[in-house]
Amino acid sequence: MRKETIMIMAFFIMAFVLGTVSGVVFIKVANLFLPKDKKVNPLIGGAGLSAFPMSSRVVEKVGIESDKQNHLLPFALGANVAGQIGSVMAGGILLSLLK
Repeated sequence: MRKETIMIMAFFIMAFVLGTVSGVVFIKVANLFLPKDKKVNPLIGGAGLSAFPMSSRVVEKVGIESDKQNHLLPFALGANVAGQIGSVMAGGILLSLLK
């Protein structure tokens, strides 16, 4: 392995971890301002990555481990799709700016 390859892998892991953490933290902060009956499970924030569909499956598995009635897959897939669309739009904007 070359040094450049290891650096790319390290940046990928760092981006994945920071994306997951920032999604969870964003939902926790949003929950501070939401009414008590409208709170969102913070795991959904972790599915906002565009790692479709694996992050949705991880969120579903962790939710089921916590509570057998906690089925989060449809909501996690929605967050995944939003992450995909956001990534495509950000890439398109970046390409148009670099043109």
